[in-house]
Amino acid sequence: MSVQGLSVPRLGHEQLDKAKRLTDLEALTGWGGGGLALAWRPVGPEHAASVGVTLQTTGGAAWGARQDTALELPELTPEEKRVLERKLKKERRKEERKQLRKDAAPSVPAKPSGAQLALDYLRGWAQKHEEWKFQKTRQTWLLLHMYDNDQVPDELFSTLLAYLEGLRGRARELTVQKAEALMQKSDEARGADTLPLGTIQRVRQVLQLLS
Repeated sequence: MSVQGLSVPRLGHEQLDKAKRLTDLEALTGWGGGGLALAWRPVGPEHAASVGVTLQTTGGAAWGARQDTALELPELTPEEKRVLERKLKKERRKEERKQLRKDAAPSVPAKPSGAQLALDYLRGWAQKHEEWKFQKTRQTWLLLHMYDNDQVPDELFSTLLAYLEGLRGRARELTVQKAEALMQKSDEARGADTLPLGTIQRVRQVLQLLS
């Protein structure tokens, strides 16, 4: 068998006695049928784990309950302790530097959604910001979603109507056509297919403004 990388051979009585003397074994337990069960517990602060070992002699298997015995290993030399301490300090410094880099890494701000960008565009127009400039993408989003009060809140719809007054050309024509189609759909719809009241009111306001 093997323990922590060491090969443990099958021992006879003479070899076991010799091993006992060499390893300063304090207690042996579990003799019976030619076998021996023993355990060792490393000592010293550098040995934290308790390790169980079973040895078999040539006479047969070990028997009985397995018990801990104290097999004390020699303490680390001062030089070995210094080497171990340096290694541990080096590992701690490495982990601390890693944590510092992680804490110092700038967080990436969330990218604004298309809805947020379009509504900010509309607010910028209303406030006459000097840096405001026409953006077709933002206008297209507003025209597509202006009848949905979940996308364009009621407090901004009056601002959107004022913005729509400046529509020209093809954009104005398409907006009127869409509003007329929605109004026709509302007139023909029945029951569950009826458009929400808030949507119908917005459609009427757009038609009154642009027709």
